[in-house]
Amino acid sequence: MSSAPPRLGGLIPFSSCDWPGQLAAVVFIAGCPWRCRYCHNPHLQSREEQGGIPPWPDLLAWLATRRGLLDGVVFSGGEALIEPRLPEMIAAVKALGFAVALHTGGGYPARLKACLPMLDWVGFDVKALFADYAKVTGVAGSGAAARQSLSLLLDSGVAFECRTTIHAGLLSDADLLALSTELAALGVQDYALQHFRPHGCHDAALCSQPHSADYPLPSTVQQVESRFRTFALRQA
Repeated sequence: MSSAPPRLGGLIPFSSCDWPGQLAAVVFIAGCPWRCRYCHNPHLQSREEQGGIPPWPDLLAWLATRRGLLDGVVFSGGEALIEPRLPEMIAAVKALGFAVALHTGGGYPARLKACLPMLDWVGFDVKALFADYAKVTGVAGSGAAARQSLSLLLDSGVAFECRTTIHAGLLSDADLLALSTELAALGVQDYALQHFRPHGCHDAALCSQPHSADYPLPSTVQQVESRFRTFALRQA
């Protein structure tokens, strides 16, 4: 286990939208191995700590004062799994009596495996068909890591939702149909499509392409929805 202090990227003290049905604090980890074109938190791609964030021991002490006010804590990023001390951090939060959730793209399967026994919910970001990940992440082999992580998640029994950020410049309607078919075949039951948000994104080509009311097509949404137990189409 690393002895270096965790590199934190931010804190949301109260959130009702990062973990369905739960009031949670969100702890952001600095750093991400991928460079997704639609990323709206590019300041969290570097492993450099963001200013104004209390060190982890102080943040943990603050969380102790929130018992009875919060349902749980969400670790997000960046990519939360990039932090070597994440399993230790999750254990410390669980010891305070909180439930713990994780937002991840699955870039570090071994660390996810270590965390899964302590997690209560996972929001798993699926970028594209696993064979096509590099066109979104910019990193060769990223789809293989994500596929391995999703397999671990499916086998774990931990509650989770898969979600995909959509933009017509990255995923066509045919891509969405193929991706939903692939995920349903793997055993994914809860899925969401979420429209691209230009705020914070540094990709000029994506930001300059206006959102079309016909994307995705209603027929595509209907077919995707039919493949899952729960489905949501979230606006930007």
